[in-house]
Amino acid sequence: MVTVGIKEVAQRAGVSPGTVSNVLNRPERVAAATRSRVEQAIRELGFVRNGSAATLRAGQSRTVGLVVLDVGNPFFAEVARGVEDVVSDRDHAVILCNSGESPEKESRNLRVLAEQRVRGVLITPVGEDTSRLQRLRDRGVAVVLVDHSASGDLCSVAVDDVAGGDLATSHLISRGAERLAFATGPLAIRQCADRRKGARRALRNAGLPVRSIEDVVVPEMNAHGGRLAAEKLLAGDLPEAVFCANDLLALGVLRTLLQAGVRVPDDVALIGYDDIEFSSAAAVPLSSIRQPTYRLGKIATELLLDECDDPGGHAHQQIMFQPELVVRESSR
Repeated sequence: MVTVGIKEVAQRAGVSPGTVSNVLNRPERVAAATRSRVEQAIRELGFVRNGSAATLRAGQSRTVGLVVLDVGNPFFAEVARGVEDVVSDRDHAVILCNSGESPEKESRNLRVLAEQRVRGVLITPVGEDTSRLQRLRDRGVAVVLVDHSASGDLCSVAVDDVAGGDLATSHLISRGAERLAFATGPLAIRQCADRRKGARRALRNAGLPVRSIEDVVVPEMNAHGGRLAAEKLLAGDLPEAVFCANDLLALGVLRTLLQAGVRVPDDVALIGYDDIEFSSAAAVPLSSIRQPTYRLGKIATELLLDECDDPGGHAHQQIMFQPELVVRESSR
């Protein structure tokens, strides 16, 4: 296979290699007629510029990094779609990384992204330690938190998860539940802790003791984790209602309860969080707390690229969306 380079394009267009380089990098410096001739040669020869070489010369790439907690979660897939739509419109690309809820893996991801000279990083951090992110910023890499709030010196786009936890639990209480369970991943994850905080707030507002809700903590926030949570519940006295920290957990709980002969919602009401596409198609359509997932990715990326393009004039923003209760058969 013959590789077409700048020299071949220059020969075809009858110009110098420097002129071709200007057309690629500084087109405003080239006369319109000459630029048109070079662009025609590029099309005829099928020339593709060497992005890696351009990155080395410029010290940065036209890429951004996206680091998520679980790439297998449809919630993050929808966030990524919002990110990709924006970067594509801006002639950038996105590198997707999966931390797997591991601080060590998150650190490795950030190191690789720094080595790739990304312009900026969008991240849903595993914990509250932002020192790794500050080191990136010290190197001139813009950082925006996604689905996680930030202080004033950093941009963030998030959803009020305390309000979401309150919404879910208040709904379960409104249908008569007084003994509840909260199925969750590790409480070191900010989203889990905030949703738990909201659930407890709802209990207090309803005049119920905090002990009315049992925490069922599992290591994975997926359907397998949901199965583990349901097995713990089945081993004791079943609660009247279960609030799950995300929909994947809820779907795992739902399947395990149904297999055990438990009727949902007659015996146990159930609600999830995120309102992923699969929720409405479950064996018993799942109630959930809806987040503006696509908009999280889209707006976070717009903030990131704005900071990259104008770091001096950029004003940091902390955007907080409000969640929405979606009631389906699992909790009617």
